[in-house]
Amino acid sequence: MYVVGVTGGIGSGKSAATDHFETLGIKVVDADVASRTVVEAGKPALKAIAQRFGDSILLADGTLNRAALRQKVFSDSAERVWLEQLTHPLIREEIIAGLESATSAYTVLSSPLLIESTQASLCSRILVIDATEALQLSRTVTRDNNSESQVKSIIAAQISREERLKHADDVILNDQSLGTLQGEVERLHLQYAALASSA
Repeated sequence: MYVVGVTGGIGSGKSAATDHFETLGIKVVDADVASRTVVEAGKPALKAIAQRFGDSILLADGTLNRAALRQKVFSDSAERVWLEQLTHPLIREEIIAGLESATSAYTVLSSPLLIESTQASLCSRILVIDATEALQLSRTVTRDNNSESQVKSIIAAQISREERLKHADDVILNDQSLGTLQGEVERLHLQYAALASSA
């Protein structure tokens, strides 16, 4: 199983890159999707989160209020650690199940926490989608309608750009057009397909 881990800071364009891998016929296992799956209504993790933070952490329909949870864990590192210890092993199981069911030439594992978590150990190569902090900030504020200070705290909570780049086998600097990004994805797609077939 040849797995390419794709990561990048918030607003780097990671999703635009992985969307293009999908159009090229590559299965993308998304850690964000896995992290939402493990806290769905009725799952044990959601029950544990509600017990810890109270029912105000739930929306009227019984699902997780992600914005309320994000505020709690980004303002208190001990709570963030507790949440990660609860969810990371469950997310890893969900990811592995997704990777094992893939049938494409190689598989992409998309994860914002690829390097910080143990998810990098599941990968044959790591591709970092890179952008300057100024670009990350302007894209995220525009896209998510978040305040600049909230985006800055999310960037600060992620590992540094320099640290992320140290782990990269491949880097796409995403500071041009979407077409440029897609062209780079296509170039790497050919390389990964060749590597996977000879692995």
